[in-house]
Amino acid sequence: MNIFESAVQTQLLQRDEIEPLQNLINESIKEKNICITGAGGSIGSELSIQSFIGCASKIILIDNSEFSLYQVYNKLKDLKEARNLQSEVIPILGCVTHTQRLKNILSSHNIHTLYHTAAYKHLPLVESNVVAAAYNNIIGTNCILEAADQAGIERFIYISSDKAVRPTNIMGATKRISENLVGVKNKNSITDTIYTVVRFGNVLDSSGSVIPLFREQIKHRQPITVTHPEVKRYFMTISEAASLVIQSGSMANGGEVFLLDMGEQILIRDLAELMVKLNGMSVKSISNPNGEIEIKYIGLRPGEKLEEELLINEYKQNTQHSKIFKSNDEFTFDYSVNTVLADLQNAINKDDADECYKIIINAANA
Repeated sequence: MNIFESAVQTQLLQRDEIEPLQNLINESIKEKNICITGAGGSIGSELSIQSFIGCASKIILIDNSEFSLYQVYNKLKDLKEARNLQSEVIPILGCVTHTQRLKNILSSHNIHTLYHTAAYKHLPLVESNVVAAAYNNIIGTNCILEAADQAGIERFIYISSDKAVRPTNIMGATKRISENLVGVKNKNSITDTIYTVVRFGNVLDSSGSVIPLFREQIKHRQPITVTHPEVKRYFMTISEAASLVIQSGSMANGGEVFLLDMGEQILIRDLAELMVKLNGMSVKSISNPNGEIEIKYIGLRPGEKLEEELLINEYKQNTQHSKIFKSNDEFTFDYSVNTVLADLQNAINKDDADECYKIIINAANA
């Protein structure tokens, strides 16, 4: 954990880092062949590192960004030299929308555990690029599910978001549909593969999150832009999130939604004020006109909630890890999954954003 992340966790999250149960890490990682889609992203990169440290036999890194793949591959090479680790690492430049190629990759490398993190996640960009989001987030998830089933891997862990609960935006809706796809695949699988979902909220300092934005604004002495004074979110560190994802996958029997206990939701304005303080400055306000950095409220973005939720219903079940719970969310998509996917693919082929939007919103709230 870097100094900034440690300071934020101590002062903002008001808790110690969540300790892993090593037996749960070992179950999915140790001497296993691991595949991570979206491996160059914040969560994918950390899962790659923790798989490496956890003594995986082989780690397959898949990403459609050449630069992101280059970065995570170099991180692991440096780690291998520094710690004399022995995992074989294979970077693969590719998309999750190519089922046959994915099936070949999973089969030829005898993958045991797959973490599907690849998705477009930036809320405003996804909202204005509905066709691309539909293709990557939904069709891509279905392709990797089909490939995993055909290859007969042991575990498939889908990384979801609190925005999938009663979604009000396209990003959350694509996540909810993908959760349903995972549940349906677990029910109808032709193999013994375990399919499960892990759902959590915001990750501190992840790419596209508010922290890098606030950091740049503070660096250039610009006003910090917060959408609303009462907007709040769940937060955890990148290392915690990846560790709990691995442990959740180890406890899966198939069809569950695992929830990570992220404590209480935190006001984004409190995060902004803390970052100003950690940079040795103060917030400019009516009561402090000589402060260096102003907080500017710009209004909620389309589809954005004041608060997020982790549960679709109020019931959650304990697991052997005190910070991981299971939800009894029902997957309601089974009867129409093929129709929805066919209709969505047809709209994508026509580049019809309005039709994609209608299909996604209706299916996510079915």
